[in-house]
Amino acid sequence: MSRQNYTFTSESVSEGHPDKVCDRISDAVLDAFLAEEPEARVAAETFATTNRVVIGGEVGLSDQDKLKDYMGRIEQIARDCIKDIGYEQDKFHWKTVEVTNLLHEQSAHIAQGVDASGDKDEGAGDQGIMFGYATNETDALMPAPIQYSHAILRRLAEVRKDGTEPTLGPDAKSQLSVRYENGKPVGVSSIVLSTQHLDENMTSADVRSVVEPYILEVLPEGWVDADTAWHVNPTGKFVIGGPDGDAGLTGRKIIVDTYGGAAPHGGGAFSGKDPTKVDRSAAYVARYLAKNVVAAGLAEKCTIQLSYAIGVSKPLSIYCDTFGTGEVEPAAIERAIDQVMDLTPRGIRSHLGMNKPIYARTAAYGHFGRAPEADGGFSWEKVDLVDALKAAL
Repeated sequence: MSRQNYTFTSESVSEGHPDKVCDRISDAVLDAFLAEEPEARVAAETFATTNRVVIGGEVGLSDQDKLKDYMGRIEQIARDCIKDIGYEQDKFHWKTVEVTNLLHEQSAHIAQGVDASGDKDEGAGDQGIMFGYATNETDALMPAPIQYSHAILRRLAEVRKDGTEPTLGPDAKSQLSVRYENGKPVGVSSIVLSTQHLDENMTSADVRSVVEPYILEVLPEGWVDADTAWHVNPTGKFVIGGPDGDAGLTGRKIIVDTYGGAAPHGGGAFSGKDPTKVDRSAAYVARYLAKNVVAAGLAEKCTIQLSYAIGVSKPLSIYCDTFGTGEVEPAAIERAIDQVMDLTPRGIRSHLGMNKPIYARTAAYGHFGRAPEADGGFSWEKVDLVDALKAAL
């Protein structure tokens, strides 16, 4: 029997965190290529440090002349991302940072295994295992610790950018330890919030006075009480932030990006990868499937695992775990999933409309637990497979 009373902790990082700056640039590069050609191939990696951004990896368009043209736009894409995030520090400023573009054409050897040809369907872009997870403990069907850790930082970013709280800087981290009773979240035992501030004279107490109202606004009523421990900027001043304070790299926040450690992770990062890469698309569809299982009332929580081989279109395996909360056997859910969803890379992209420039917005505050958007963003958060799953069962 699973534990019912415990404390679980998850963390989030803001869009100004060095690694998230890199995720944002990589995904903005991806969006630029997908806007030009929905079938574009992109695997972009970004590194950032003091006064420097380096972008590398592989890209591919069917028209090589257009590819050369787009290479000239990469620097401005990076600067626009840094500007939107809000960096105008002496040693990391969107106007003066040095941007180096080392992107090159996609390997023909990878392309031959992935591209469709003759009677061969498009294959997966790599081997690997991908996980999706959902739980009914929040309205978004996400684990509470990571969902509210994201919400805190998203709210602080809003008031920073709209000018309400001009003393806040772009770089920040949050962490919540959530108490569970009878398997449900009921309160917060500790709150950790470290945020960059632009006024060098601010103390930790001063920073807390700024951020506490927004934290209380975001968390459910009654979750914070006299016993909740607060740790706001516990090391003291935090003026130098972003890549000037610590180097950043694409793909280093994969637990933040997913379920905050509450569910397994296949190990592959998402940002900068086009949706032919199952690291991204299969992880998204696994979340979609798990969420629809829970939304259908088939289980209170659900993990879905998919596995792929490079160049092979169909998944090698489908695994479901409902942690003893299921209304039907997990094996029956696995069979139903196989019936109602085409889990080839092309089938996933078609079903979820993933060949669109919708990825830069995913780079911070979680790839999951967000509302589906009118232009196709976060389509994997829809619960439109509920009836099909029920019918298949």
